[in-house]
Amino acid sequence: MSDIDELLASLPLAQISADLGEDPAAVEQAARAVLPALLGGLDANAQDPDGARSLLGALGQHEDRDPTDPSRVDVADGEKIASHIFGSQKEQVINQLGSTGASSSLVKKLLPILAPIVLSWLASRMTSKGAAPSKTQDQSVLGSVLEQVLKGAVGGSSGGAGKIITDVLGGLLGGGRR
Repeated sequence: MSDIDELLASLPLAQISADLGEDPAAVEQAARAVLPALLGGLDANAQDPDGARSLLGALGQHEDRDPTDPSRVDVADGEKIASHIFGSQKEQVINQLGSTGASSSLVKKLLPILAPIVLSWLASRMTSKGAAPSKTQDQSVLGSVLEQVLKGAVGGSSGGAGKIITDVLGGLLGGGRR
């Protein structure tokens, strides 16, 4: 099971579906597209030292949050996070993810919910590796955690996560946004 599969399995998809008034199967399908896109975008940002420092600061703000409780997700914060990750490409990313079989409108609703959850999850991954998510000297740990997650997605069984990152999003995930 890949890290993305584990993250997906930890999500309270039934609660998210009920909160959004959407079909649980459709929410799961959209989440399977959104999660690798968010992680791929974070990795693209972390390729630039300034982007990595900015990401570490954001992770420090999310490290003590429970990633399994969507009622505690600040959707406005999630909108900002998604905008930082994808920059001016955000609408194109949403449209591309919509071409995976998930509806673009559902992807748009899920991005601000899942973005803070992904940051909390990533912060906990860094902590488990002995790194402090808010410390800039831990950029190498951040890079290795993202590399491990994405390597598992591209080579693993995560329901097309690798295809979403490489084929669907292609050149949209540029690095270094801050």
